[in-house]
Amino acid sequence: MITNKVILYDINGCKKCELQPPAFFKTQKISSGLLYEVITNYSNNQRAGTHKVKTRGEVSFSGAKPWKQKGTGRARAGQKNSPLWRKGGIIFGPQPRNYHVNIPQKKRQRALKMALSMQFKNNNILSVQFPDVISYKTKDMLQLIDKLHISNQKVVFLIEQKSINLNLAVRNIKNVIVNYVKHMNTYQTLWADKLVISPQAFNYIIKEK
Repeated sequence: MITNKVILYDINGCKKCELQPPAFFKTQKISSGLLYEVITNYSNNQRAGTHKVKTRGEVSFSGAKPWKQKGTGRARAGQKNSPLWRKGGIIFGPQPRNYHVNIPQKKRQRALKMALSMQFKNNNILSVQFPDVISYKTKDMLQLIDKLHISNQKVVFLIEQKSINLNLAVRNIKNVIVNYVKHMNTYQTLWADKLVISPQAFNYIIKEK
């Protein structure tokens, strides 16, 4: 069942009011092809590309000829760093490379709207009014998560301004992360089972629609 509002809770997990979501939460059309393209692009851009093997020119071996050219009955050999030899160089092995590929900004923005719309239609978006000074203790955050009935789920807290205490409170909780609303992306939005958005971050989403 699709609700028409996003429920706002206080820090004690009590319902305060309902927030009116932006229109695109309900009307945004979903394109699986675009979502796949954007998420694949994001995943590729996270790759370090630092894999490396040594070629025959980089293997540390003596440059001396292993044996004379003729008269031994064995095949000719010039150096011990040959790829045909044990511990020799590697032929066509992986080398450092940049996997980053740019994708148009409008595609990213549209895919993010799709992801938010999907989460809204699945009743996976809620809002929490965080106080100006929030506890940095993990046990207090676990209590809040339990009161919101989102325990043992993948949760993303979206906030507008930096909160050191909130980051400290969730850093030791599995599958719970904090992100700034300006930095949210399609991959993280769809990864989450629940999106917990502060009212200020929610207003930012409405303004940036």
